[in-house]
Amino acid sequence: MKAYIAGPLCLKKEREFLEKIDRICKKYDIKTFLPHRDCGLWKEGVNFKKIAEGDISGFNGCDLIIANLNGFNVGAGTAWEMGYAFAKGIQVIAIKTDREINEAIEELSAIVIGTTKILKSFDELDKELAKLVKSSC
Repeated sequence: MKAYIAGPLCLKKEREFLEKIDRICKKYDIKTFLPHRDCGLWKEGVNFKKIAEGDISGFNGCDLIIANLNGFNVGAGTAWEMGYAFAKGIQVIAIKTDREINEAIEELSAIVIGTTKILKSFDELDKELAKLVKSSC
């Protein structure tokens, strides 16, 4: 099983959040694609097309995308990645630990809430991944 881990990357704490998701995946021998680890971060002078192509290639062989929905709104890149995965028939799950879903409806959009299993904690993510791995055997 392979998971694409999506979420904001600009701040160190955002990358650390994604890396925590990565560690939970590793616990279940789920291979991962982390955009900042596997393609790097944008810096002045870096070709956007190269980064985009690397991120898109990260979906190759993916069975799952795990998206971080924390923050005021879903990040533009995260929303794109979730939509791309959905269009490709890749299962989409998300984690939002900073606010209750019913308090963040305006930030998430009906389509995200209506098409995505949204978990509230790393513990819930751990249990969900355990179930997914067990069901794929």
